[in-house]
Amino acid sequence: MGGRHVLRARRLMEGALDGLVGLVGLAERDGCDGLDGLDEEELVRAARAVVAELGSPGRLSALVAELAAGVGDPSGCARLSYRHVLGFDKLLLVSVGTRHMLRAHVWHPGSHRAGREDIHNHRSALASFVVRGTLGMELYETAGDGPLAAARYRESLSAEVSDWLLEPAGRARLRLTQTAEYTAGSGYALPSYALHRAWCASPGAAVTLFLETGAGRRRYTDVFTGDGRDGRAQAYAKEPLEVAEYLAELRALAELIGGSEELARS
Repeated sequence: MGGRHVLRARRLMEGALDGLVGLVGLAERDGCDGLDGLDEEELVRAARAVVAELGSPGRLSALVAELAAGVGDPSGCARLSYRHVLGFDKLLLVSVGTRHMLRAHVWHPGSHRAGREDIHNHRSALASFVVRGTLGMELYETAGDGPLAAARYRESLSAEVSDWLLEPAGRARLRLTQTAEYTAGSGYALPSYALHRAWCASPGAAVTLFLETGAGRRRYTDVFTGDGRDGRAQAYAKEPLEVAEYLAELRALAELIGGSEELARS
């Protein structure tokens, strides 16, 4: 069982999102394109409201302090937390089974992994709320006459060790449709099929609260890159954090988001 703040976060996610996830699942079962339809748009709006509420300063700092004290399932959360290949630290905070996962993404400018992500979409609808710093983001669309040439890959999790597996899927042309910056207190939500990339746009660390709905609905995502990869399937290791490392990252996160007082009381 989790602590008071963990349980409140889990109940909020369940109450706001479970019914909508079920509607999308029924649409897919009945042969409808639920991922591109109205049901997912409703899920996107609900996820945005949930992550904004959970990301409010007092609520998030109390939640992180509780988790940093070892409340809940630190070993389970550590197994699903890692240094992401796209350039940020990904810390699982609260999950509702495999249906919804609330994570903190911590971006560190100047690290060897810092930079802009590859252009990609997701397996399910998502919402992100900026807690600290500034996040830059671009939206793209595929277009036969688009000015950006890219190699296309299908990204999935390898069956044996759950590493990221990139398999070549041809070439594509893309067009930039929107550029935006999100500062602390703002955020965005996207359907699963939206192509985008994000990066830390502030001189210091940026922290975002990231809500993934209906985890695992799609078997793969699309990744577009212009980095000259050699066209062969490639695997990138996903190395989970150790429990002690995970708890240390939570304590550092609490300091970043101004939760030192809550941490001292926990």
